[in-house]
Amino acid sequence: MNQHPPTRARPVADVVTTRAVFGTPCWVSLTSRDLDTTAAFYSAVLGWRWRPATLGDHFRIALVDGVPVAGVAAVAAMWQMAVAWTPYFAVISADKAVARAKERGGTAAVGPISLPPGRAALLADRDGATFGVWEGELVGHWEVWHRSAPAFIRLHTRDAFDAAIFYGEVLEWASARPGSCEVHYEGDEVVLRRGGDVVARIKSGALGAAPDPTIRPHWQVHFAVTDIPACVRAAELHGGSVLSTDRESAILRDPDGAQFTVTSQRGP
Repeated sequence: MNQHPPTRARPVADVVTTRAVFGTPCWVSLTSRDLDTTAAFYSAVLGWRWRPATLGDHFRIALVDGVPVAGVAAVAAMWQMAVAWTPYFAVISADKAVARAKERGGTAAVGPISLPPGRAALLADRDGATFGVWEGELVGHWEVWHRSAPAFIRLHTRDAFDAAIFYGEVLEWASARPGSCEVHYEGDEVVLRRGGDVVARIKSGALGAAPDPTIRPHWQVHFAVTDIPACVRAAELHGGSVLSTDRESAILRDPDGAQFTVTSQRGP
């Protein structure tokens, strides 16, 4: 499955677990076919640097100013998995989150499985959009990761309000539990906030049976950048493609076909 949140040696006092930020996106991971090509592409487009991951030669961790921001797993062909970016959400219990997802019409593709220092599962909601859950230790503080990348994630789905109910019950959004994420309804979108920051959006309009995967329900990862035209040029020069672009953002595909967005905003 996708690369889980990486670990590093640190004092016990610095350990932060998913219990402190439950319900929020806490990691993003990419499945790819070729690790070197993928690393070269994202280095050129997003300026990422890399370090080895603990799971072996098929995995790598992307760094921004030394901060781990994303995982890449070159296992798409080997494990017969789709090439895609996947967000992971912090949960208090991976087993309970998976059980709640199944009870509400979702499916579990992988897990929960033990990946010390935690547990992970790869799921799909009832419209087929893929997401992951992670229970356990995080790298440093969640705020550091959130400020470094990504900017936010957006679910393109059939019915935003129906999806918000599903995810809210699975991930304990807007619950009575102290520290839960805030859910706001803004026009045709559902907005998830933590501490006033937008961390996710849910938008209606996807078509569940569409032949084009870009308009089927899916989670789109948005990375904040300072120069969108430069990212667009770099993507085209390094084997990627541009699906759309405007002054505020551009939707890109990497050489393997994984779709992502670069945006000039930390969160719209």
